[in-house]
Amino acid sequence: MTRPAVTAFLGLPNASIILASASVARQNILRSAGIDFDIMPVAVDEAQVREGALADDMMPADIAVLLALLKAQAASQQITTALSATSSAYVIGCDQILICEGQIINKPDTMNTAKDQLCGLAGKTHKLLSAIVLLRDGQRIWHHLAESSLTMRAFDIAFAEAYIRHIGDAALFSPGAYRIESVGTSLFTKIEGDHFDILGLPLLPLLAILREHGLLPLESFT
Repeated sequence: MTRPAVTAFLGLPNASIILASASVARQNILRSAGIDFDIMPVAVDEAQVREGALADDMMPADIAVLLALLKAQAASQQITTALSATSSAYVIGCDQILICEGQIINKPDTMNTAKDQLCGLAGKTHKLLSAIVLLRDGQRIWHHLAESSLTMRAFDIAFAEAYIRHIGDAALFSPGAYRIESVGTSLFTKIEGDHFDILGLPLLPLLAILREHGLLPLESFT
C-alpha cells in the first residue's frame, strides 16, 4: 500500500479507508475531498468477467457492480492480515462501463483501437455506468450505480488522431479513449450527469455512507 502525500481532513476512527484502484482520477477525487485513504491497486481480468457475464445475459449495470465488487474483494483479501485486531478496513471498489448503441465499449488495448473508438463515438450519444462498492472487513455493506449521458460532437479522423497523439498512453486507460477531466472536454457538445460520476467515482453518495459510519475531521480523533 502507498499513502497519498497530502494533508487529509476527514477519516474514520479506528478504521482505514482503502481505494482499490490505480486510477489517478479516482485518487484525485478522494484526495481533493480531504479523505484520509490508502491506495491498493488490484488486477482483475475485466474482459474475461464481462465476457462471462454477457454470456449469462447479465445486464451492463449488474456487470459494472460485479466488477467493482471483485476489485474491492481482491484488495480486501490482501490487507486482511495487515490489520490490527482493533481496526477495520473500508475498501472502495469502482468500475465504469461505456455503452453506445447497445454495445459495451471496453478500454482500448492499442492506440489504433483508441482512435477507432473515438471515431465510432463521434456525433453520437453514449452512456457511462459508474459503479461503486464499499466493503467493511471483507463484507459488502453498500453499493451505488450512477448513469450519465454524454454526446460527442462530430469530428474527422484527423482530429481524432491529433487528440490521441496529444494525450498519449492515457488514451488506453478509459473506455472510449477520452480524458474528460482534461482536453477531452473539447470532444463533447452535451454532458448530463454528475462530474464525479463521469470521472468514475460517485463521490457524494460515498461521502454520505461514510458519514453514517463515522466520517469526521481527523482532529476530532485526538
